[in-house]
Amino acid sequence: MNTVIRNVSAADLDRCYAIETVAYEGDEAATREKIATRIAAWPDGFVVAEVDGVVAGFINSGAAFDVQMSDEAFKELIGHDPKGPNVVIMSVVVHPGYQGQGLAKRLLAEFVERMRGMDKATIHLMCKEQHIPLYAGFGFAYIKPSESEHGGMAWHEMILTL
Repeated sequence: MNTVIRNVSAADLDRCYAIETVAYEGDEAATREKIATRIAAWPDGFVVAEVDGVVAGFINSGAAFDVQMSDEAFKELIGHDPKGPNVVIMSVVVHPGYQGQGLAKRLLAEFVERMRGMDKATIHLMCKEQHIPLYAGFGFAYIKPSESEHGGMAWHEMILTL
């Protein structure tokens, strides 16, 4: 299995959208338009894992000076500023056919290193309760239950200080 982690390209849009819709439940998946916006607005904050030439997973994000995790508009990168010191992860997702192989961990480790290399100060994310231990293992600290009701689900806010 040959795995390459790289920045997203415009050609990855349809595959990333397909992964997002198959891996996330109900309304929690981003629309094709939101993914296109994230690719165009900040490709440096959007990394993909390619396995044997096929995109198998990705992480996308935005940057800001002030982070409000429950701000739904930020998911469309309204308020995004690539110079902002704080990164907000919007998706960490691996296609079900590639899950269980450590791909999310490899993606996350690479993403964190890239953000350190860009001199970012923090990385924020929201996750479901069952994923808290995964992110804690990378050094993310639990903040609080989120006020966000994205997709009609309960979320938890976490932060990694770089």
